[in-house]
Amino acid sequence: MNAMLANQGAMAYTQVNRISGVEGANPHQLVDMLMEGALDKISVAKGLMTRNEIAAKGLAISKAIAILDGLRGSLDEAGGEITTNLNDLYDYMQRRLMDANQQNDTQPLDEVTKLLSDLRVAWNSIPEDLHMGSK
Repeated sequence: MNAMLANQGAMAYTQVNRISGVEGANPHQLVDMLMEGALDKISVAKGLMTRNEIAAKGLAISKAIAILDGLRGSLDEAGGEITTNLNDLYDYMQRRLMDANQQNDTQPLDEVTKLLSDLRVAWNSIPEDLHMGSK
């Protein structure tokens, strides 16, 4: 029983930490957190896929797709060609995740991980003085 209570306490602490991080984040940091979350869900899905945990894998992939949908929704229409290209890239990644889920294939997961990781590196290389809404 004590181990269960300790685990619940650790989970609650993690949740409070996550909420605190979001509340103190500027828009640039929030996008980075979303990318990190999607990458985490894809990694979890890959592990579940290799263990043949089909239902849990589908849930993890669905969460990654939802996060990518949130990233698509955050795109600024005034961004012109960059916005269009990012929208198309997020759409492509979502379709590849659906392929991975339907085919139970890790290759699309690896592809999306590479694309999103590269995008995240580029995002985080933007100089801080150019961040929109920085604190």
